[in-house]
Amino acid sequence: MESLLFPLLMLAVTFLGGGILLFYLKHSKKSKPPEEGSIALQTAQQFINVKDIQDRFLYTRDALVFVYLRIHAISIDLYSNSEKTILIKTLTAELSDIQYPFKFMALSRPVDISPLIVEMSEMLKEAEDKRKEILRQEILQMSGFALSGEIVERQFYLALWEKQEEGCERELEKRALLLVEKFAAAGIASDLLSQKEIVRLVNLVHNPAYIHLEDTETTASIPLLKGGGMA
Repeated sequence: MESLLFPLLMLAVTFLGGGILLFYLKHSKKSKPPEEGSIALQTAQQFINVKDIQDRFLYTRDALVFVYLRIHAISIDLYSNSEKTILIKTLTAELSDIQYPFKFMALSRPVDISPLIVEMSEMLKEAEDKRKEILRQEILQMSGFALSGEIVERQFYLALWEKQEEGCERELEKRALLLVEKFAAAGIASDLLSQKEIVRLVNLVHNPAYIHLEDTETTASIPLLKGGGMA
């Protein structure tokens, strides 16, 4: 009898301790409100640190203001060696007095080929029988490219920012317009993004539906400039 008393006593103590622990955990969860910054309560806007987008400016939750420039691409493969050297020296001279930080971004996005499809559809109405069949095949192929997102282009952006305070928007816009002039002096077109374009850029960076995954192989290398560098 005594040999059974000790195991029964230990079992009772175990059940009692487990019941007290469950009671404590249950009531502690009810009494303790969830923290505002917890991952479960984070919205998409909080996750990407965007507070608001107004006009040409993006406001972040950590009190920064951003403005963005689109740098239109050029094909330096069409340039001669002397033209490349001139471009390097001109850009170096124009940007050498920049004393504030900026971020350069190169992103891939599907090319909008809908205007080409519309134009071919208009041609289809007036085309002869043989040309109609060719145009139909081309339209079907182009539509497939548009839906698959296989045709992509590289887009280039510069981001400038400043701590949010009175008058910072005017200073940021002044810097951005000055950069537009500097790139124009080197023959490179650029412009400030509008509100809708900033929203599109944020989607391009953070929204998986906009992202195009490039299957490319990369190797570590150090770029070298010919002709004495940038001197």
